[in-house]
Amino acid sequence: MSATQRIVRVRRQYNQWVADQSLEDYALRFTGYVARRWSHFRVANTAIGSISFLALEAIGGLITLQYGFTNAVCAIAVVSTLIFLSSLAIAYYAATYGLDIDLLTRGAGFGYLGSSLSSLIYAIFTFVFFAIEAAIMAVALEMGLGIPLQVGYALSSLIIIPLVAYGITLISRLQLWTQPLWIVLQLAPFLALAIMAPDNFQHWVDFSGVDGMKPGFDFVLFGAATSVIFSLMGQIGEQADFLRFMPPRDHTRIDWRWWGAMLIGGPGWIVIGALKMLAGSLLAVVAMRHGLTPQYAAEPVEMYRVGFSYLFHSDHLIVAATVLFVTLSQIKINVTNAYAGSIAWSNFFARMTHSHPGRVVWLVFNVAIALLIVQLGIYRALGSILAIYSNLAVAWIGALVADLVINKPLGLSPKGIEFKRAYLPGANPVGS
Repeated sequence: MSATQRIVRVRRQYNQWVADQSLEDYALRFTGYVARRWSHFRVANTAIGSISFLALEAIGGLITLQYGFTNAVCAIAVVSTLIFLSSLAIAYYAATYGLDIDLLTRGAGFGYLGSSLSSLIYAIFTFVFFAIEAAIMAVALEMGLGIPLQVGYALSSLIIIPLVAYGITLISRLQLWTQPLWIVLQLAPFLALAIMAPDNFQHWVDFSGVDGMKPGFDFVLFGAATSVIFSLMGQIGEQADFLRFMPPRDHTRIDWRWWGAMLIGGPGWIVIGALKMLAGSLLAVVAMRHGLTPQYAAEPVEMYRVGFSYLFHSDHLIVAATVLFVTLSQIKINVTNAYAGSIAWSNFFARMTHSHPGRVVWLVFNVAIALLIVQLGIYRALGSILAIYSNLAVAWIGALVADLVINKPLGLSPKGIEFKRAYLPGANPVGS
């Protein structure tokens, strides 16, 4: 006679918690049709809402100050085009099959265990950028409210956890409610700048680096600038985490709503991203003209403080607008970074340990790592860190896109995305 299994009350409650898909959001499997209930607009708005992150302005300002206007703009244009093309394929398959970036990777050349490495690369992307954005927000809180940086780091990180615990349900509402205010605050400084001091644009175009020695195009400097921007390649993974909730496409006709939402929420992120990098490039030069050192001119908080000074004459209003804009921007992006990180860690540790304590556990884990590295001062080494990480991101996304746009059309790999473990080898370097 078999022994009777006794499940204690706490364990039963825990099992119910992990089985609740409003918390899990299909962290370990494809998104079923029953979950793809949001409208095209809601999904696209949620996906594109994450493109508020001020690391884009920081990158644009950093490469402009270091390598000059010409090299920075050329790098932004070239890398953004490549990211758009690679993101298009990933966004299409994610929205069509309801798959996150991990399941796409698993079924497109990496295999069951091979995709574990890409999940780790993706997780690194999420907590590195989470830490960068939290550091920017902490600087704003210190400037506006006098909160010490160390306390600001903790506050900027921990406030995200309750906003992400219920996944896309709460995140979609947050992005919907905050989008109009964010758009107004994002555009206002540049409209004021164009009206009040249009000569700044000419100074921006003529800017040749902080040392004045980079007036024209240089392949070496161009390459150095691209190495920093390529670190953004992994952002399409976060877009795919939301696009997998897209309603199924109507195959009986050209479904313009589906295609529009996929393009806006998928590769469309880098169009806005490129504009934000150019905005950071402009504001960094303007900040330098206001007497800021290169170190401070490349910080988004200082950039927008200078930008809002063209809109308001009161120091209190300038600081208030800057703090509001920076805080809003960082919350909008870090809910996405934290959510994507919880998905990535769920996939990685489920394969490594064959257990799953729940997505929310990995949410806390991801935020804790980000908080640790932001306390160590990651923002001071922004350029070096992103240049190193970009090699991992390009290798991973490049191999994935090659399978989707080359192997599949040529019949060298299965036409669909086969992500089921039973049909995949542990490692599959050729994607066939």
